[in-house]
Amino acid sequence: MVVRTTIHEQGENESRSRGFSLIELLVVIAIILVIAALAIPNFLRAKISANQAGAASTIRTINTASAQYQASWNNGYPPSLAVLGTVGATATCNGAMVLDPTITTAPNQKSGYTFAYTPQGASISSPPAGCAAGYSSYLITAVPTTFLTGTNSYCSDDSNVLHFDVTGAVSTTPAACDSLPAVQ
Repeated sequence: MVVRTTIHEQGENESRSRGFSLIELLVVIAIILVIAALAIPNFLRAKISANQAGAASTIRTINTASAQYQASWNNGYPPSLAVLGTVGATATCNGAMVLDPTITTAPNQKSGYTFAYTPQGASISSPPAGCAAGYSSYLITAVPTTFLTGTNSYCSDDSNVLHFDVTGAVSTTPAACDSLPAVQ
């Protein structure tokens, strides 16, 4: 009889040491949740910062492409953002091929921001043959698509000075843009 009890006790001890108890699993899950709660806000802040830096860089790229268009086609600044994109096999004044189609094709979004290009001032009175008339000035804006992709909006005009608005509002005129703080 003593032998049976010893065998039974050994089997019972072996089954207890084979897995985790419910309490141990709950403690591990709680630790993982605490780590996630600390890490996720930092990840979101880093993502927003990266999106905002990307938006500022994209506006600078559009400024450069607009100046390149003006110098290349003798047609003032481009009449639209789409004109700066790729159209056809060779560059023309209606498809300059100087910007990524992601930016120049509707909905004009990249890295959580929506970009808009608005011609300003007078149109060119005698554009080159076959070209849509360019303009004497422009306004570029970048607005976050949601509060999770960015908090600042950005704008610039033909002065090439980049401005920002911490409220995320869109600037509708060059004067409104110029009244905002400049990015240093």
